[in-house]
Amino acid sequence: EMPSLITDCLISLDDKFLYFSNWLHGDIRQYDITDCKRPKLVGQVFLGGSICNDGGVKVTEDKELSSQPDPVFVNDKKILGGPQMIQLSLDGKRLYVTTSLFSAWDKQFYPDLVKGGSMLLMVDVDTDKGGLTLNSKFSVDFGAEPDGPSLAHEVRYPGGDCTSDIWL
Repeated sequence: EMPSLITDCLISLDDKFLYFSNWLHGDIRQYDITDCKRPKLVGQVFLGGSICNDGGVKVTEDKELSSQPDPVFVNDKKILGGPQMIQLSLDGKRLYVTTSLFSAWDKQFYPDLVKGGSMLLMVDVDTDKGGLTLNSKFSVDFGAEPDGPSLAHEVRYPGGDCTSDIWL
């Protein structure tokens, strides 16, 4: 049995959605929390993780999945690691995510990530009905950095994000 490992969560500025990243399994989830006693899953996207169908983990039972997710590629590079820290734009339409947790944990769970470097990705958010879609046109490959590969743990949205109290 392999539990999830939620590494970040946030609530949208309008208090409509809750987001969390599940670094070990590899998904980001979006819940509608307008009725906070009955949160409703309205968006989910897999961005790497341990349960991709090309990895060493075989899922034998999962009531939420019909099959193991496929590996994901952006700009011809496989996403290594799993979604980790998340930042939501002030308008709630863009969710930025990094794929490295801590180098010691990265080495244990995702050795290819340490060799290839992490990424910064952007997920497009449907703020009306809910829904998450990886934006395949945006990525920062920290494996290509000079003296890399590098493992980016967290980035900050310029001017603050929906969780900041430092807006400009």
